[in-house]
Amino acid sequence: MPNPTAHPTDEALFDQYRTGQTEAFRTLIERHHDDLLAFLYRLVGDRQAAEDVFQEAWVQVHLSAHTFDRERTFRPWLFTIAANKGRDYLRKKGRRQTVDLSAPVRQDGSGTATFVDLLEVEIPAPDAAGLSRERDAMVQRAMDSMSPQLREILLLAYFQRLSYAQIAEDLQIPLGTVKSRLHAAVASFAQRFRQVSKDDTSRESS
Repeated sequence: MPNPTAHPTDEALFDQYRTGQTEAFRTLIERHHDDLLAFLYRLVGDRQAAEDVFQEAWVQVHLSAHTFDRERTFRPWLFTIAANKGRDYLRKKGRRQTVDLSAPVRQDGSGTATFVDLLEVEIPAPDAAGLSRERDAMVQRAMDSMSPQLREILLLAYFQRLSYAQIAEDLQIPLGTVKSRLHAAVASFAQRFRQVSKDDTSRESS
């Protein structure tokens, strides 16, 4: 029979972390690294900024661990925190709040670990297994030309597959607004991606 402890759920891992098993936190970071970093890169439009926000999001996960409702699913909660941090970055543009990534956290046994230690995981960049670099850059240029409001809802719905209800809860807007805003976001992205593709084709033929 399969061993249920061999591949614990996110929620089980987070429970383990909340009882002091720090390695469970590293496992969560590794498990969500690619998707979360790709999401943040799309949201803020800058690789270094995405990595900074990525770290801030996980620090916030630690600080808010006691507020996590075990009846909820971990992944939407994580991406809600990350989206909030991304919004903060976009609002402040260079005046980001600093967080202490060297603060020690509990670790089994007599030692301690810091968030810097936990976040140093060797995983390929998100674009390594996804779209080609050229197409990835085109998608990002189209995203960058959209308003932050439309960009965010498109990312939550299509890149992270959050439900309308989850998006409504995250953005604190009515369900009807989610649907109308998402419709506008899809139309905006399609138009801007066509323009980016047209511009690239024109440059190649010139």
